[in-house]
Amino acid sequence: MSTKSIITKDEMLQHWLAHRGLTRKTIEKFPEKELFEFSIGGMRTFADLVKELLAIAVPGLKAIAANVTEPFNHNLPVQTKAALLQQWDEATPKIIEYFNQIPEERFHEKFKLFGQYELTIINHILYFIDNEIHHRGQGFVYLRALQIEPPFFWDRY
Repeated sequence: MSTKSIITKDEMLQHWLAHRGLTRKTIEKFPEKELFEFSIGGMRTFADLVKELLAIAVPGLKAIAANVTEPFNHNLPVQTKAALLQQWDEATPKIIEYFNQIPEERFHEKFKLFGQYELTIINHILYFIDNEIHHRGQGFVYLRALQIEPPFFWDRY
């Protein structure tokens, strides 16, 4: 029986970064006002959803890489589309840096992220990616409701 993995660590990172690129395209599609004010059915604005993604990915990976527990803080003081995109762009090299600091041997180790969520490290990382896809889907719905064509969901490259 082969012990070769289905996906390598680098392939997983590239997959995530491709999703981040599509999420960035989604942020760009929003008019400034609607990015921070538009919602449907009591859901958070897309800006608030993106702030959550920013508050989870880099701090989560940093905590895992350093093997420390820090509380979750999603209160990012970002008030403009330009600032949101800037923070998004600044987060990408940090994601790469911290992701690469986590040895593959640790991926099946349990870790209590933000002092609350105890899962294996691989499951935390998969959650980061899944959560981004989920929130981007909400952004797509918002864009459609605003009569704006979202980026093609497959345009991750």
